Amino acid sequence: MNSKEIRGKFLNFFEERGHKIVPSSLLIPDDPSVLLTTAGMQQFKPYYIGKADPLRDFKSRNAASVQKCFRTSDIDSVGDETHLTFFEMLGNFSFGGPANLDGSGASYFKKEAIHWAYEFIVDVLGIARERITVSVFGGDPSPLKEREASGSFTNHSFKGEGQVSRDAESFNIWHKEIGLPEDKIKEHGREDNWWGPTGNEGPCGPTTEIYVDDVEIWNLVFNEYYGKRLEIGGDGLELEKISSPGVDTGMGLERLAVMMQGVPNVFETDLFYPLIFKLREAVPKLPHETQSVLHKKVLKILADHLRASVFLVADGLRPSNKEAGYILRRLLRRILVYGIKYDIHADLFSIAVDFVKENYGEWYPEVKKTKEILEILFGEKDKFEKALALGVKEIEKYDRITAKDAFYIYETFGLPFELLQELVPDKVKNLNKADFDAEFQKHQEISRAGQEKKFGGHGLILDTGELKASTPEEVEKVTRLHTATHLLQAALRRVLGSEVKQMGSDITAERTRFDFSFSRKLTDEEIKKVEDLVNEAIQKDLPVTYQELPIEEAKKTGALYFFKEKYPDKVKVYSIGGNSSVSSEPAFSREFCGGPHVANTFKIGKFKISKQEAVGAGVRRIRGVVD
Repeated sequence: MNSKEIRGKFLNFFEERGHKIVPSSLLIPDDPSVLLTTAGMQQFKPYYIGKADPLRDFKSRNAASVQKCFRTSDIDSVGDETHLTFFEMLGNFSFGGPANLDGSGASYFKKEAIHWAYEFIVDVLGIARERITVSVFGGDPSPLKEREASGSFTNHSFKGEGQVSRDAESFNIWHKEIGLPEDKIKEHGREDNWWGPTGNEGPCGPTTEIYVDDVEIWNLVFNEYYGKRLEIGGDGLELEKISSPGVDTGMGLERLAVMMQGVPNVFETDLFYPLIFKLREAVPKLPHETQSVLHKKVLKILADHLRASVFLVADGLRPSNKEAGYILRRLLRRILVYGIKYDIHADLFSIAVDFVKENYGEWYPEVKKTKEILEILFGEKDKFEKALALGVKEIEKYDRITAKDAFYIYETFGLPFELLQELVPDKVKNLNKADFDAEFQKHQEISRAGQEKKFGGHGLILDTGELKASTPEEVEKVTRLHTATHLLQAALRRVLGSEVKQMGSDITAERTRFDFSFSRKLTDEEIKKVEDLVNEAIQKDLPVTYQELPIEEAKKTGALYFFKEKYPDKVKVYSIGGNSSVSSEPAFSREFCGGPHVANTFKIGKFKISKQEAVGAGVRRIRGVVD
């Protein structure tokens, strides 16, 4: 069964069972707690926590998808037979709550999720029942009240009243309803059969995992709790029961393809083999036959990084020295370093772009933008070659390169440790990779501490999800930026037309970031027109007022609202300009919003668009600042 058949059969199976098929979201997530999309449930997080309404958006409380994912933790492990950076996750989801008025679209929980998973594996994929084993959550092994009293919490502690009990319901479904023998059902603790939350808080709960020939292929998560981490980045959780629990499942396409195609590893499946074949022709053999294992590892790293880079660029990410852009730059420069190290003269980027378009374009049309993708890839190659020339001059200054020196050269010029070994082996002969990694780790810890300080860590005094501030001064700044963002959306619609719709926003004391639907890059003239319109509105000292209305009445006013957001029965309609009565006269801007806002636009100061960029297919991002 090839990968296209697996995707199609999975989605058809769940569509027949009342699931809305939702396209993959971008690898650049709306969720600020992660750099890149790491799981299939990430785009659905608002539905689990009540910030979006699945009945409104999907006409059902259930959805299924094939989601593009990327995990940075596996970058250094790529090259073996299992680890990847980019992968696809098959998932079915149920968000809890009642059905539509006609009875359709009802949510489900453990019973249906387990039965359907078993049915898909056995009846659709044709896997023999005897090959299947499962695991379930065996409970929290120690009473929580005792740990709470002692003040001692392990990395995986649960904080709350009493013990998190064994998942007897899942065990009984597998044993008594499906009929699996008891010796085929293993019980494990938190390390194996508990999931989440992603980021520092969110839905989480026990899991049941499905194995074929002792290889895990499917993880079914039952979101019974809302968890908050006891410390940033830790695993300890404070739990609260969710009134309408949901289901979140994930099955890796790559791992499933290995099993269904009867090959020893993912690089021999149809998801990789055509690319590996072309790379094998392009990459010269290493000098010694004894290095054939290394040769295969190089091919795997190139194949993984090339495929991942094309998808990241297609989704609007651009190489940079920070955050997600740094991840992309790291992948691309590793590819380019290998090109130097192994004397590769073939056009690897064009090979990869053609492969991804041919093999993935049917599912992900954004990868067909081959010209734009290649421009970004070759642009980074040009920058690296210039940095390489500067880096070579820099390392000539050193008689001996220490771990600190090596990291400085890497951070400043982009020359990784491995390339230093190739370029100046004598200068790094006393330096090992562990010392370099320790220096890198030290830098990450400093950066992480700075990031927590920047966003307030536990000290945020304003955090609406969209607005973040950690001091009264920052609250004043984000309030000005928030009102400016309303003006920005109104100005964009005046200049570009009603195609512009909000796709997300994020406001800190430094800037506003506004994502909107639009099919192309804005011209310099358009940027200036938008800027001028915003500043004209600011100079007019327009009043900012609101009126609270029932939601259906509010919609009739023509006010803009964010389609992804779930609104209460009564909403505030903010008007900038016009009269406080939303029906009396036109306003410069009118939107559903919960505030806070300045009282009049003159308090905003001067607005400046600092940057525009692509986020993904048909989505643009503008960053703006105020003086």
